[in-house]
Amino acid sequence: MKIAMLSPIAWRTPPVHYGPWEQITSLLTEELVKLGIEVTLFATGNSITTARLQAVCPLGYEEDRDINAKVWESLHISECFENAREFDIIHNQFDFLPLSYSRLVKTPVVSTIHGFSSRSILPVYKKHNKDGHYVSISNADRAEELDYIATVYHGIDLGQFTFNDKPQDYLLFYGRIHHDKGAKEAIAIAQALGKRLIMAGIIQDENYFRQHIQPHLKPGKIEYIGSVGPERRNELLSNASVLLHPINFSEPFGLSVVESMASGTPVVAFNKGSMPELIDHEQDGYLAENIDEAIEMVKNIGFINREACRKKVEDHFSKERMCQNYLAVYREILNR
Repeated sequence: MKIAMLSPIAWRTPPVHYGPWEQITSLLTEELVKLGIEVTLFATGNSITTARLQAVCPLGYEEDRDINAKVWESLHISECFENAREFDIIHNQFDFLPLSYSRLVKTPVVSTIHGFSSRSILPVYKKHNKDGHYVSISNADRAEELDYIATVYHGIDLGQFTFNDKPQDYLLFYGRIHHDKGAKEAIAIAQALGKRLIMAGIIQDENYFRQHIQPHLKPGKIEYIGSVGPERRNELLSNASVLLHPINFSEPFGLSVVESMASGTPVVAFNKGSMPELIDHEQDGYLAENIDEAIEMVKNIGFINREACRKKVEDHFSKERMCQNYLAVYREILNR
């Protein structure tokens, strides 16, 4: 089996800090190679992989703002599809744009839909619904107008997350600084409890940060430490007493939730999107409807068994399980 893995080019694959789509693409690619699958990774030139790397764009356009995103996206996608005859499957991790090339080649295209930025992109998916193969990343993140071949949950490398059953006494917010992710709500929860809150992640909305986050920052109380790499991420997650995930949107998946649980750290999340698929309420975390409920749940976080959090990820969200589920999708497509 020969697979063309089409990664986004916003960031390197795998990303240095932020880049969840690139991260999942990398984990799947490397696991497939381990199993002896011949994979060509179409990604940025500075990407790191054991697969064959095919690149036209030297760096991610979020890493080098002189790169014209639309120009290099076009060159990148066309590079993959112009070589389609070399592959049994093209796995599109790049959102909707590659679908516009899919009818021009005979190679089947499977598209992982990492989320819908808005319903305005649905017409492309609807046009290719009968000839495309769509994979959702949670059952919650499915459009009723589309047909899906499978839901495949994201997997993580458990070796990058250290289990810790003796955490420190701080709360953690780990995600984009943006209204969607509930950074402001996390501060409100921490302040109501009088708890220290560490916040880590890229600032995606500068105005939001200046208006809702910056005024509350105070050493030892509310601290923003910026974006962090894998080692610091592991340290923060494993030592936190709880991860706050008070989202304001229907989260398609939520990698930080699974990463936290892999460290043994339970999550208090707002009950939206995929959260009920990741968290069993009162078993390995809590699902809250609002800030007041979240505050009470943080008070009761000691009732959650941290070993249960780790086991949940081992059983359902490992990179090995994700890879086997995608292999089943590839085989089903090829057998049709």
